[in-house]
Amino acid sequence: DRQLGPDRIAIPALMATAAVHHHLIRKGLRTSVGLVVESGEPREVHHFCCLAGYGAEAINPYLAFDTLLDMHKRGELPAEVDANEVVTRYIKSIGKGILKVMSKMGISTYQSYCGAQIFDAIGLKTDFVQKYFTGTATLIEGVGLEEIAAETVSRHADGFGNDPVLRNSLEVGGEYMFRMRGEAHIWSPDAVATLQHAVRQGSWQTFKDYSAQIDSDTARAQSIRGLFKIRLAEETGRKKVALDEVMSAADIVKRFSTGAMSFGSISREAHTTLA
Repeated sequence: DRQLGPDRIAIPALMATAAVHHHLIRKGLRTSVGLVVESGEPREVHHFCCLAGYGAEAINPYLAFDTLLDMHKRGELPAEVDANEVVTRYIKSIGKGILKVMSKMGISTYQSYCGAQIFDAIGLKTDFVQKYFTGTATLIEGVGLEEIAAETVSRHADGFGNDPVLRNSLEVGGEYMFRMRGEAHIWSPDAVATLQHAVRQGSWQTFKDYSAQIDSDTARAQSIRGLFKIRLAEETGRKKVALDEVMSAADIVKRFSTGAMSFGSISREAHTTLA
């Protein structure tokens, strides 16, 4: 995608890589060809793992390198680290991240991971996945080629358009942290503030407001859980279970096992109480 410009829109690197990878497999030529991906898209470990998982033997993240070198030139990185060391450390960190992902799957060599496509697709149409990511499991339907093309064109327009807001800098995206005009987050500043008020004031009503806010965000399909709905007995034609046949909360907690709970997931007090 180095040749992209005002009139040239880049195809998403992962889709292009997977499409070529599977085309070569269908033609019986995959073992005769090596795929080297040179793209500005890969920046973090997950991006590299996806590209590798769909056939990339080597990846050149030129935009990540250029960004780091520019930051070094402007003095935004430690002065004692030279430009070559900056790039070397980035490559080393990405390599360690890929090894960590591989080890979790019980894979010890890059050759075994390359093309293994040990992923599940979420929110992609089955026909789209079967054409470009053949063999990948997709249990929740969603967007297809048309929607991905529209998003790609929209991002390209942001980069090369005349929007005064985006003239000097692009949107930060807000993928990892809440940002105005960015990605929607269930754990938003409003939700955090409401929870803090509920705890500090000991207000049950404020906590109910917080719960309603979280539930409404979940219902707007900001999570997979928000796509599900509990079906009542009347809807399924089944008989209700009598309340006296349901195990009490006091008996249920006796079945809890703290050995299966990560200490980082709950507080020391919660662990002590459960124990």
